[in-house]
Amino acid sequence: MSAASRASVLGLLVLVLFPQTGCNMVPQQTLRQSQLRSWQLAGQNRQLSQTNVALKSNLDVSSQRLTNLSNERTLLHQRYLNLLKQQSPLSQNATRRLEELRKRFPRFQFDPQSGVCKIGNNDDILFATGSDRLNNEAVGKLLLEFARIMNDGEAKKLNILVVGHTDDRRIARAGTKTKHPTNWHLSTNRANAVVVALQKHGINESRLGAAGYGLNQPLVSNRDENARQQNRRVEIFVLSPDAVVAHWQPGVSRQ
Repeated sequence: MSAASRASVLGLLVLVLFPQTGCNMVPQQTLRQSQLRSWQLAGQNRQLSQTNVALKSNLDVSSQRLTNLSNERTLLHQRYLNLLKQQSPLSQNATRRLEELRKRFPRFQFDPQSGVCKIGNNDDILFATGSDRLNNEAVGKLLLEFARIMNDGEAKKLNILVVGHTDDRRIARAGTKTKHPTNWHLSTNRANAVVVALQKHGINESRLGAAGYGLNQPLVSNRDENARQQNRRVEIFVLSPDAVVAHWQPGVSRQ
């Protein structure tokens, strides 16, 4: 075979074996890998975009919930302040009987001007430390007689709101945390316990309501144990039938 023929055959072999090679050409395998990587990156970008949209939506929902909770707490606090300023809806007879009850039970406080009753937890008279279980010996008779007064005569038309308060000490004991993770839980659970006791003593549940303020409404600064005892308390608000509290409907008397 001549030199020219051999050169032609060699050229054909080069074209067959390396069809896409050349000075300015990219191998097909490298091109395919680049295209695949581009598609992968594009897919990842779409997923990130969708995730960002979902996260923003969740953040907006959470922000709105926090705003709603803050508004509800502000409204509840204002209602609480209004309760403290209210005029007593109690009759003269009910007022007299509650004043007698105050004289018989030193831990029971009664304001005849507003109709607000308070039961301090001094010396754990109401509840043992970290507990929402009523000490029956200490308060059973008190709550029973209070219920009798509120179920007699004109007082039977009035509503009752029980509000629990704690001192500033955080829940520390593991056993207590299981039932009352925070002071919010402890204060509301204690108010619930009083409400349940009043219901058992004959007050219709439709007249009753419960709330808890945790450590956020102290009577005095929590400077020492004596002050903390004053702040650990349950307040009982006697409300007229048209009082707008806890979604009670104005004008609807409770029997």
